Amino acid sequence: MRFVDASIFVHAFIKPKRKLKPHEIKIKESAKAIVKKINEGEKVGLTVIQLAEIANILENYMPLEDALQVEEFLLYAPNVKIYGVTKKNCIKALKVAKNKIVGLNDAIAYIVMLENKVKEIYSFDKDFDKLEGIKRITQI
Repeated sequence: MRFVDASIFVHAFIKPKRKLKPHEIKIKESAKAIVKKINEGEKVGLTVIQLAEIANILENYMPLEDALQVEEFLLYAPNVKIYGVTKKNCIKALKVAKNKIVGLNDAIAYIVMLENKVKEIYSFDKDFDKLEGIKRITQI
């Protein structure tokens, strides 16, 4: 199992308002390929924090009905595991965030990954490269 970061869904579903540069096109294509693999049954995990982050972004940048369809898939797909987050997780993550200079949401994902022995995350967020013991995957 791999974790999946909100950045994958942002790049896969959000329609840009400007013409994308060649490297941005590659990111978008990779994001769509990862989402396709998840839709086809690849087992992935995310925390309720990433789910809320995905919902917040998608609901602001695409029609609500479309955003809710993605959210419904994530909530009901048997191959998607959604991990809860405790205050204890958040306190540990805050220490990591301060020490490694990463966002709290990313640090929460990291802490939950470590607790569940998940070693890889689909993400375009380079902050995950600062965190030991996990590997960031950007394409399949």
